[in-house]
Amino acid sequence: MPADRLWIKNPLALFTATEHQAPGGLVVENGVIVELLGKDQHPARPVDSTFDASAHVVLPGLINTHHHFYQTLTRAWAPVVNQPLFPWLKTLYPVWARLTPEKLALASKVALAELLLSGCTTAADHHYLFPEGLEEAIDVQVQAVRELGMRAMLSRGSMSLGEADGGLPPQQTVQQAEVILADSERLIARYHERGADARIQIALAPCSPFSVTPEIMRASAALAEQHDVRLHTHLAETLDEESFCLQRFGLRTVDYLDSVGWLGPRTWLAHGIHFNDEEIARLGDAGAGICHCPSSNMRLASGICPTLELEAAGAVIGLGVDGSASNDASNLILEARQALYLQRLRYGAERITPELALGWATHGSARLLGRDDIGQLAVGKQADLAMFTVDALRFSGSHDPLSALLLCGADRADRVMIGGQWRVVDGEIEGLDVRGLVADHRQAAAHLIAG
Repeated sequence: MPADRLWIKNPLALFTATEHQAPGGLVVENGVIVELLGKDQHPARPVDSTFDASAHVVLPGLINTHHHFYQTLTRAWAPVVNQPLFPWLKTLYPVWARLTPEKLALASKVALAELLLSGCTTAADHHYLFPEGLEEAIDVQVQAVRELGMRAMLSRGSMSLGEADGGLPPQQTVQQAEVILADSERLIARYHERGADARIQIALAPCSPFSVTPEIMRASAALAEQHDVRLHTHLAETLDEESFCLQRFGLRTVDYLDSVGWLGPRTWLAHGIHFNDEEIARLGDAGAGICHCPSSNMRLASGICPTLELEAAGAVIGLGVDGSASNDASNLILEARQALYLQRLRYGAERITPELALGWATHGSARLLGRDDIGQLAVGKQADLAMFTVDALRFSGSHDPLSALLLCGADRADRVMIGGQWRVVDGEIEGLDVRGLVADHRQAAAHLIAG
């Protein structure tokens, strides 16, 4: 259990996303931030312990809003290294169809551990593969999240439109609508937590326009409304997807989204690249969210998300690493750096600041997941912290510690706290045999590819 009152004292820098930088640090009590302290200010009441943070830059725990944990098993696979999205998927689908519960468990633990070491405290995963024998994939992921002591929004994905009916995925990877909806209800009832300090939450996530039917999109929207859970899908990632929607539905992607009852504040979308001005305005008016995945979008040459236009219209922007077969890393602090640089290519250096990119990775991502208890260092918020040192060789000569995290390429947190409990100490995950995990995961990856 966390100490009753802990003073994280005198940080080198502290990112609150406000003018108050709290140079005296913060006080955590029973897993919640209860005080932000100014210079030379002391806690209002005695504390049980103190942590000297004078060598640390303190951020809110980073929040990853789009991932595919299982893809850690197919990183840097030669046949798809130089392919764009559609052929990339077509080549990988048959490999992923061989997933087993044991392989998924290892893949999920590797993804979560890598995220945690990068300062990520909450992760959203989009799992849409349920081949025979893997019907309880989300249950497997719940266990992995609990073992790592993290928070997660686990999306019950689905694919219902196979090749035989004009979709992209092979038939062995699709499910019937009644199976998808029954399992969705089961998972919500069993696992979905509400309110502050929720650790496991469930979202409904039909995979994409080219892999599910409009019927499952509408049914998922109705179910999400009934149970008050969030909706997630891929949208407007590539021009191929846009062409598919026009040919199959006679609609552009946002029109299609609207036609199936998804254009609203419950929805967050992965990628969101190919929107016109009218579509951006509609997304903003609806209060929809967009998860920017810069590394994946660059790797697959998909394009650049129009973040500032979307924000100006009223849409919410967060960050995601996307799957580890198109990134190919699960490192959220590096993803924030990539977002900074990619968005500067679109908007210029003056408008895209380190603070903006870090804001997308924290409170922006929290808003995408419908949470107001995480993503900020503020009184009353959960004590989810990512703490980085800047004393390595790559930082030598840097002057602004906060900017240095992104500009100098920080890639590993020194300490990570979730709900007042230390999960990473001195750059190592508490209680996890990383060497053993890597050995088992490598063996599973080789076996999956070999078939």
